[in-house]
Amino acid sequence: MQPAGNFFADPAPSDLVELAADERPRFWVTIDTEEDFDWTAPFARTGYSLASVPALADCQGYFERAGVRPIYLVDWPIVADDRAVEILGAAQTRGDCEIGAQLHPWVTPPHDEDVSARNSYTGNLALDLQRAKMTALRDAISTRFAMTPIVYRAGRYGLGANTATMLAELGFRCDTSVRSGFDYRAGHGPDYRSTSLHPWWVRTEAGAVLEMPVTTVFGGLLGRAGRHIYHCLARNGTHVGAALARLGMVERIALTPEGIPAERACKAIDLAIDLRLPVLNFSFHSPSLQPGNTPYVRTPADLDLFYRWWDVVLNHLAQRGVEPTTAAQILTMAEHNATA
Repeated sequence: MQPAGNFFADPAPSDLVELAADERPRFWVTIDTEEDFDWTAPFARTGYSLASVPALADCQGYFERAGVRPIYLVDWPIVADDRAVEILGAAQTRGDCEIGAQLHPWVTPPHDEDVSARNSYTGNLALDLQRAKMTALRDAISTRFAMTPIVYRAGRYGLGANTATMLAELGFRCDTSVRSGFDYRAGHGPDYRSTSLHPWWVRTEAGAVLEMPVTTVFGGLLGRAGRHIYHCLARNGTHVGAALARLGMVERIALTPEGIPAERACKAIDLAIDLRLPVLNFSFHSPSLQPGNTPYVRTPADLDLFYRWWDVVLNHLAQRGVEPTTAAQILTMAEHNATA
């Protein structure tokens, strides 16, 4: 067991957040709101685009009509873009969305590190540089959006052993960087294979930070044992993992419209409800709102399917009695529901 105070330590039973007996799960839509860049190319400080920014207005309009308040986890290029600030700032002022922080270190000042795959994970940087980048992003959001962000996501899910303490010191109350069931060690990133699917409190000397992991569940004939077997046989989406899914033995299903068909997402929703997860945490990347930026939305037809995915999933959530939630509501629930 690693020492307490970081996101990789096993949480104490009293720090796990469970549903109360009379509560229903809720769902949260988190959007990695970022620049457009070639995911297959080496990381670079320049050369990105912000062409997808106007599509944020269509996205926000869709969720407003659906009665959902998404949280836009904005990174440095987005914060610097006047159009993004106008679109998201107006929605945030109306109370129709929330704004949080997402840190892509390679495009966030100060630029004191070499740009590399290893350094694309903030948690791999020197501690002073991590803190400086996190502070710069927090302060820029506070200035541009006239609010102080309390929710953080590390770009590429790149937490480090000291992130929790720095977040608490900087006033963040919730982190949503953990992607349970995934292993990024092959690219110099974290290992989240065994992390909890439930939220939990991370206690530091500077204060407590709630970890609200991105939801991934494991289904199939092997039941709850499937998660362990999957990681023994498959490595982060290899052909072995696909074969296990085809055979119905075990499949890993993330709650995202990016690469996960709607019917499988609905199956994952049912599994998450059976597990009594307090919050179902959906996520996607804002460049997918414009065709051609990500592998998931290449054409206008793909974009139409992206929004139809949400039609199906939101309808299924409503049928199952799972209502949308917000960061403030999640924190209030977690403060009351940490297990005794």
